[in-house]
Amino acid sequence: MRHLTSPVRRLAVAAVALSSTALALTACGGDSADSGGSGSGSSAGGASSSPLPSVTADQALADRVPDAIASDGTIAVGSDTTYAPAEFIGEDGSTVVGFDVDLFTLVAAKLGLKAQFETAPFDSIIAGVGSGKYEVGVSSFTISAERLAQANMVSYYNAGTQWSVKKGNPQDVDPDNACGLKIAVQKATVQVDDITARSEACTAAGDPEITIDQYEGQDEATAAVVSGKDDAGLADLPVMVYAVQQTNGQLELLGDPYGDAPYGYVVPTDQAEFAQVLADAVSALIADGSYQQALEKWGVEGGAISDPTVNPTVG
Repeated sequence: MRHLTSPVRRLAVAAVALSSTALALTACGGDSADSGGSGSGSSAGGASSSPLPSVTADQALADRVPDAIASDGTIAVGSDTTYAPAEFIGEDGSTVVGFDVDLFTLVAAKLGLKAQFETAPFDSIIAGVGSGKYEVGVSSFTISAERLAQANMVSYYNAGTQWSVKKGNPQDVDPDNACGLKIAVQKATVQVDDITARSEACTAAGDPEITIDQYEGQDEATAAVVSGKDDAGLADLPVMVYAVQQTNGQLELLGDPYGDAPYGYVVPTDQAEFAQVLADAVSALIADGSYQQALEKWGVEGGAISDPTVNPTVG
């Protein structure tokens, strides 16, 4: 989740596409729910009332799912439901919705299973998958070498980082020279690494460090920028575009998105075959068109990929 290079034109296109639909989305729920409900293709806080495409189970794929996972007919999914529009609590106050939710719901259906989403703090999910609390982690995890050392990861989407500030940029924030400013990020995200590296560059040059305010949920980080507590914030592109739209003009995007990197499903280290089954299920959804439909529903098709991969090489 939630990386670092040059501006990515494809993601800028995604920003335009998302901004055209984001006004139809509901605002992110509260700080967090006590427990997440199962994902749904309904309009309970979703992008539209259009249902998810119908997906037929692929028996050959279903037969490859480990018995321990398939036995109860569900996949237990850990997800941080503060990260709209990827995963968040819908208008009914209990249903977990978002493009991540819709897409993995289809992945599960392709395997003849149902996805059961459970709300969890973002920085606890990978450990939860490793301990067996969750069978998969689905929470806009940017694939990184550090995370690959802890789990198998299956790529399914690409995203980059985007900055935002209060409307009009009253603090005259420059992402390339943010020394001495207060910046809001969500804990345990790649954005923490990004802003930490920038702060270290500041101090190495003899300039003031960046004050890095880390929040449990992205909703809290966004609120800190809106209130003026922090001068700017950064998050994944789709999330930041959504946040700007939902604050009714109180925030604006700053600069170009950068750091195009893959999101990955988190799978236990001893479940390499299951990870490959998930990758093959995503490939099947790409082939039948339902993958594209799920992303288009949320206006985030600019991050679509064509080659889901287990443990892809990352920089």
